[in-house]
Amino acid sequence: MASPDTDVSDLVDSLSLDEKCSLVRGAADPEGTATGYVPGVPRLDIPEFRLADGPLGIRIPGRSSTAFPASIAVASTFDPELARRQGVAMAREAKASGQHAVLGPGLNLIRVPNCGRNFEYYAEDPVVTADFAAAVVEGIQSEDVLATPKHYVANNQETKRLVVSAEVGERALRELYLPGFEAAVEAGAGSVMTAYNRVNGTHMSDHRRLVTEVLKDEWGFDGYVVSDWFGTESAVGAATAGLDLEMPGISLEALHEAFGLDPDAEMLEEGDDESIPAGETTTPRFATELKSAVESGAVPADRLDDMVARILGQMARIGLLDGDWGDGGALDTPDHRDLAETLAARGTVLLKNDDGSLPLSDDADVALVGPGVAEAMLGGGGSSEVTPAREVSALEGIRARTDGSVAFEPGVERVVTPSFFDDGPADGDDHADDFPGGKTPDIDAAADCAREADVAVVVVRDATTEGADRETLRLPGEQDELVAAVADAAARTVVVVQSGGPVELPWRDSVDAIVESWYPGQADGDALASVLYGDADPSGRLPVTFAPEDSYPTAAEERFPGVGEEAQYDEGVFVGYRHFDAADADDEPTYPFGHGLSYATFEYGDAEVRGDDAVAVEVTNASDRDGREVVQAYVRPPAVAGVERPMRELAGYAAVEVAAGETETVELSLSEHAFRRYDDSEGWTVDAGEYVVEVGRSSRDVRAETTVSR
Repeated sequence: MASPDTDVSDLVDSLSLDEKCSLVRGAADPEGTATGYVPGVPRLDIPEFRLADGPLGIRIPGRSSTAFPASIAVASTFDPELARRQGVAMAREAKASGQHAVLGPGLNLIRVPNCGRNFEYYAEDPVVTADFAAAVVEGIQSEDVLATPKHYVANNQETKRLVVSAEVGERALRELYLPGFEAAVEAGAGSVMTAYNRVNGTHMSDHRRLVTEVLKDEWGFDGYVVSDWFGTESAVGAATAGLDLEMPGISLEALHEAFGLDPDAEMLEEGDDESIPAGETTTPRFATELKSAVESGAVPADRLDDMVARILGQMARIGLLDGDWGDGGALDTPDHRDLAETLAARGTVLLKNDDGSLPLSDDADVALVGPGVAEAMLGGGGSSEVTPAREVSALEGIRARTDGSVAFEPGVERVVTPSFFDDGPADGDDHADDFPGGKTPDIDAAADCAREADVAVVVVRDATTEGADRETLRLPGEQDELVAAVADAAARTVVVVQSGGPVELPWRDSVDAIVESWYPGQADGDALASVLYGDADPSGRLPVTFAPEDSYPTAAEERFPGVGEEAQYDEGVFVGYRHFDAADADDEPTYPFGHGLSYATFEYGDAEVRGDDAVAVEVTNASDRDGREVVQAYVRPPAVAGVERPMRELAGYAAVEVAAGETETVELSLSEHAFRRYDDSEGWTVDAGEYVVEVGRSSRDVRAETTVSR
């Protein structure tokens, strides 16, 4: 990290009021490359400052960069070191594009399985979320680029995201929704982005308790807080609450002109019109109201100075003020491409594998079926969209890998992911559903194709996007019918699911194997082929619970999408696997948190406590092939009268390679987060007593136990 030689306080003192106000709000980027832009002050040699979209890669209009897998796929590796490397790569690509800050990582907890933006987030668990958020932040910041974890806080749905109030208790905030942000701050994040939504009635841009008292004062965050785009409620309220930088500084009309974004259709949900009136020029409120507010005393002058100092301080931190910035940038390098493929392969989760149906033999004749196999699944819609220089489809990847024949049938019409930045195929466009070889969607043709092959591989996908939640967890279109028809016809059926989060799998008992590959990014086909043919051992694990839609705690309308403009978080801390593990839970998950199979077979020895905060276990690969295992540790707390706690909470994990026939001793550090609970009157509390430590392959597959005392 560069040494900040420039005296920021002297710079602030040298600025006029107009210049200070110009540094705390966005403006239109004259180069048209930045998502967010702050003009410099040439008189004092303060340079321009540019912010680029993330977190799946660097989005620069009209340019290409590496399209990494979706964040949920990265978390499925259970390997934060890979996430750190992704952060480094994205920072280098940002530098190569002249961007000083990355708008990522996204780290909102996956509370609502229908959330259209789950693919940008990591997990339903706060420990996993915190670990991966910290790793990506460390990677980005290590390259003298600023990370911007988002969206602070409780932005867990897209429906009415501009106005909905998350009615959430302090315990749930502290135990579930805040830990990821705190970890990102501890990892050195230079910026934090506020969410659109309200929390307990107050817009996050105006939320003094969470922005100033918790983020800045309690956690010691010394970076700047930036609004989400068009997400500022008021100039005086936001400035005095702790917001430091307002974005974007561009009218909705200009946004539509630049990116093809229709605010009425895509930014606003029905009933949200009051938040961003259609057609209004949304010049930042700081640009039109802040100066007069400072002159009148409504915003103290020293608060404006603090806003400016925080922004300049981060510019100095990365060497931008001293002209010592820009070395080390690299765009779309072979290393970045290899990393994208590694992440996609290791994030792939083998959900089911009956009778060793996978891996495929090299010479198997394959029927490749599905609406998306001829194009790589790059990601969901929204600000995280990336345009890669190179992408590999499932059809290309499998054809390049196999010695057998590959026949292709789409089966059903394309599943098109909504885009913020292009209009996609026009209605009535004769080429909208073109497939290789002039194929047309036909379920019967797909079944006939499958009948003639040794194995049918069906690739299905959903279509999720920022700005909208999924109406159902069922796959869109007739994909379920396609899978059922193929499974009925084929000798062996493998289904590859490309989804932004949990989906329902009504045909799962009729197929031989199921692979979840999420949104694998530009290396889609290469990564998929490496897993299907056994070149890579599937070592991904679920960072979210798969279950029937009506069994999640947010199935009740008052919890999601909410009634009126309020979403009740009265499930408290019982989110995800915590909900399904509760003693009164009636529903079993389809696939539990942490689940994932392997081509190798692993056996566990006894668990052994080491010191106060670690547990060790011997893991043996009892098969004839090398494998990669994700060892997980969960903590079960002692009973305390009058206190409801989850049955178990993830405390630690490690992804380890174990050679065929070998044994590795795996030591897991146990996070204190799993032992403590938040009490509204006493704060963080660790109940005295014995805690059971469960070690195993998932939250429901325990292989060894031990106890620790607190």
